[in-house]
Amino acid sequence: MKETIVFALTSSKDLAESVCKKLDLPLGKIKVEHFADGEIIVEPQESVRGRCVFIIQSTCCPVTENLMEVLIAIDACKRASASEINIIMPYFGYARQDRKAKPRQPITAKLVANLLQVAGADRVICFDLHAAQIQGFFDIPNDDITAVPMLGNYFKEKNFDSEDIVVVSPDHGGVTRTRKVADILNAPLAIIDKRRPRPNTVEATNIIGDINDKICIIIDDICDTAGSLVAGCELLMEHGAKEIYVGVTHAVFSSDAIEKIEKSPIKEMVITDTIALCDEQKNKSSKITILTVADMIEGIIHSIREHKPVSTVYNRYKYDSFK
Repeated sequence: MKETIVFALTSSKDLAESVCKKLDLPLGKIKVEHFADGEIIVEPQESVRGRCVFIIQSTCCPVTENLMEVLIAIDACKRASASEINIIMPYFGYARQDRKAKPRQPITAKLVANLLQVAGADRVICFDLHAAQIQGFFDIPNDDITAVPMLGNYFKEKNFDSEDIVVVSPDHGGVTRTRKVADILNAPLAIIDKRRPRPNTVEATNIIGDINDKICIIIDDICDTAGSLVAGCELLMEHGAKEIYVGVTHAVFSSDAIEKIEKSPIKEMVITDTIALCDEQKNKSSKITILTVADMIEGIIHSIREHKPVSTVYNRYKYDSFK
């Protein structure tokens, strides 16, 4: 692994440090500075010539600044003669703008893919892209890793009686993801029928499936303001749900999302550390459990460097459908 170097930018330092400990590698030295006028400069503080570079950075809030850090870091490594530049972007910002939902809208997920490629990235690795078709926006290798088996195993270890639980998709678009957890738990599936009249606003109208007197486990990729999530949970309770658990990959937690979760019917919300929570956020709710994706990223780096299938990161979950 001596030819490999791992850099952490602003948003993912703790995660990158955990990954490097597992790899038994020192974290690469890199300087990120933001000037008074908002310009950014990123400078590796050690040689990358001929080395395989991994840059770990989630493009979470502030999304555009974190994205620019990645682009500038790629350019710096490319001009310093790195042999290969791999971007590990646990949370891919702008992913929700993946199509034209109405006239004159941009498709920023495609724009960001273009920017990463033009800057000089050789490969991009993400976790639970908001839509699978985003992989097709890249003309370089893109690995869309899923944390779903990890979430599924967490709930499996709770030893719920399969007859008492139902796995719930928060909308029609998340059914495929939710079905995988339902298979892990050997449980039936239900769907919240809702519509989104405008961004960050949701109207939940009906439940498809039997959730009466059941333990409901909602699986989703993103929780932003939590308005949609809490509305869905309240609808489940109205239809007779006994308890509600939630598993989400990306905890964006904008505005007062954590306060909404704390006041909601949710018994426990399980998230991953693709987006780092500050200490203040962690202390706002006793309902939040954090799982780390560091083991998966460590496995991904090993697989790429040894030219093995990246899907081997799912071996520990013993669920063949993810391979």
